[in-house]
Amino acid sequence: MALINLNVNGKSQQIDVDPTTPVLWVLRDHLQLVGTKYGCGIAQCGACTIHINGVATRSCTLPVSAVGNQEITTIEGLSESADHPVQKAWLEHDVYQCGYCQAGQIMQASALLNNNPNPSDEDIDAVMDGNICRCGTYTRIKKAIKTAANLKNA
Repeated sequence: MALINLNVNGKSQQIDVDPTTPVLWVLRDHLQLVGTKYGCGIAQCGACTIHINGVATRSCTLPVSAVGNQEITTIEGLSESADHPVQKAWLEHDVYQCGYCQAGQIMQASALLNNNPNPSDEDIDAVMDGNICRCGTYTRIKKAIKTAANLKNA
């Protein structure tokens, strides 16, 4: 066990945890931030996507010791009142079905828009391809990303 200092959603946190513990489990089990989900456990499905210094990152295999003082943003920290353009667009297009993967989808989409404020369909496909939605809402996801881009650029 070790005392680890983290910056999560703009707040300094100190936890006593095994340094090899994946960030996902630190968030969920130690900090009670349960919006980030466990999916595959091998960083392939995207349900566990968070931002580290604004970059979409899979948290299920990333050891907490590798994060250091970098800024971690979870779905809970994306917006205090769920008014982020991506969240608003997700609601507008009824993207949610079961909702399990959606926090990861939203985090991936918001990172995309931060890097590319006006993505083409091909750009969206390339970045979102690794995020799996069991309900198959990919068409609505793409529409929501386009809407969010327009909201951000307005």
